[in-house]
Amino acid sequence: MSSKISILGSINLDSTYHVDKIPLPGETIHVNKKTFAAGGKGANQAVAAKRSGATVSFIGAVGNDAAGKYMLNELEKEKINLSNVQIKDTAQTGTATVLLDENGQNSILVYAGANGLIDSSQINKAEDTIANSDYIIAQFETPISAIISAFTIAKKHGVTTILNPAPATTIDNKLLKVTNIIVPNETESAAITGINVTDEESMQRTARYFREKGVKVTIITLGSRGVYYSSPTENRFISAYKVNAVDTTGAGDTFIGAMTSVLTTDLLNISAAIDYGQQASSITVQGIGAQPSIPTKEKIKQVYRMSD
Repeated sequence: MSSKISILGSINLDSTYHVDKIPLPGETIHVNKKTFAAGGKGANQAVAAKRSGATVSFIGAVGNDAAGKYMLNELEKEKINLSNVQIKDTAQTGTATVLLDENGQNSILVYAGANGLIDSSQINKAEDTIANSDYIIAQFETPISAIISAFTIAKKHGVTTILNPAPATTIDNKLLKVTNIIVPNETESAAITGINVTDEESMQRTARYFREKGVKVTIITLGSRGVYYSSPTENRFISAYKVNAVDTTGAGDTFIGAMTSVLTTDLLNISAAIDYGQQASSITVQGIGAQPSIPTKEKIKQVYRMSD
């Protein structure tokens, strides 16, 4: 039985500038190619979860513009429930400008636009959707006040809350108290906790930091090295799959969406779910653009058929 997932998050139109290297301050460089793709951390996670078989509902906002119409059309193609996505007349659709170097590494500038107008009133209208979910996922490309409202509703209804604290910012302890699972990368983790993630001991200290603030499970993504997770009963590092990355945009979002799609509500299969998420993200980084590169469950099974 597939997971039912609500995602509170961003909807962005991504512009990617393909360059030999990321420019230094004051440096001007030539762009080799420019491409467009559907993106936004929330939308990426929704697409990843849906393509891995989950039932997905989205809570978000776009502007009343061509980019917004395009993004809604792309999400409708995925058969994602958009009944809680609002069209804002006072803001443009969010955008992300991606600088992508020849090694597949990126730097990203995000313009919130309509994503920044999501408020508690909109969240309250989505209560039935949240209540009928197994999980709700949120990131920091929407207002934190809206996330607190959504997670508070989720906790009231026994829905597991998953926080992807990206881009990194100071976290209100009120949000951590209503977060069940937190999924930062190593840079975001260090920015939030002040603990540099350098070895297993520092990862354990990070997990304790979050646990003391009410978060049951910590999952730290470490890029090409893999994933570390800590639950009340287990601490474990899971190695990544080695591939030739051409574009890392959307890799972390793919991981979270795919992982959650197969995660059981008792979390007993968390290790297998993390491994599946890493399989999905390893395929994403081998293609250009966020959503165009996110694999389906069938694609993941085809590539990693020995893991079935």
